Order: sequence, then structure tokens, then C-alpha cells
Amino acid sequence: MTTTTSQVNAVLRTPPAAPAAAAAYFSASLAFHADVSDVAAALAEGTDPGFVVIDSRSTASWDQGHVPGAIHLPTALIPEQAERLLDRSVPVVTYCWGPGCNGATRAALALAELGFQVKEMLGGFEYWVREGFAYETWEGPAEKAADPLTAPVDSDDCGC
Repeated sequence: MTTTTSQVNAVLRTPPAAPAAAAAYFSASLAFHADVSDVAAALAEGTDPGFVVIDSRSTASWDQGHVPGAIHLPTALIPEQAERLLDRSVPVVTYCWGPGCNGATRAALALAELGFQVKEMLGGFEYWVREGFAYETWEGPAEKAADPLTAPVDSDDCGC
């Protein structure tokens, strides 16, 4: 039986890209994004990870919780403070609340426009906490158990 275009499912209605185009796209994606687990692993090594982490949220959000060692630099303040707080030779990883927020994207854009190398941390602070990584609040250190829907509960490595 032959399938007509009207019978093709929504996934294949637009055909997949050619392998070379897909490889270029996914390679570029990795140049623009960092995974929460990879950022946490690099920071946990205890040596200079070769990047700095920027929390682009408001002071109230920062106080509620942030990645240990992150620099607080709200997006609106990047044009006036980035040059003073950051070294252009060190890549920057931005984050905001989570996948439903594009604040880290706006911060990354502002930094790139100023000449900084930058990546966006996918998942933001939400996934940092959901994956069970320690964080800091205005009251001190905090940590929650890993959410089994976002991180393996019996291993440090998801295998991906």
C-alpha cells in the first residue's frame, strides 16, 4: 500500500534534514548550549573549569537560589557592568529560571554583542535544582533530591 502525503504523520510531514545538514545544525547547537549536568560536573572538579557562570535573574530570584560560584549579573545590567566583572578571554555560561524563560538567551545575546564568548545553560536554575545539584540561597546552602524525571537517582551519569 502506498502512503500519500496527506497520510504522513506530523513527525514526517516535513522530512528530516540531510545528514550533513543535521550534523552542522547539531554541532552548532553544542557551540551555543551547555547542559546543566556538564556545567555541574565541570564546576565539581575543583579546578578552574575555563568558564564563568552568570545568573541573569533579579536580586530576589538570586536570593531565592543560585548556582554556587555564579556571578549575579541581571540582563539589564550587562551593558554597564559586564566589562568590569568579566574577562573577555574567559567563556561565559548564562542561565535564568528554566526552559520556559528566555532570560538566559537575552543575557547571552547581550554578552555576545559586547564581544564575549558565551553559551546558554539549558534548563536553567530549575533543572539545576531538579537534577539534585547543591545551590545557595540568601539563607545559605541548600539541596533537594534529584527528580527521577530529569536525572538518574542511582547514578552520577545519565549515559547520554
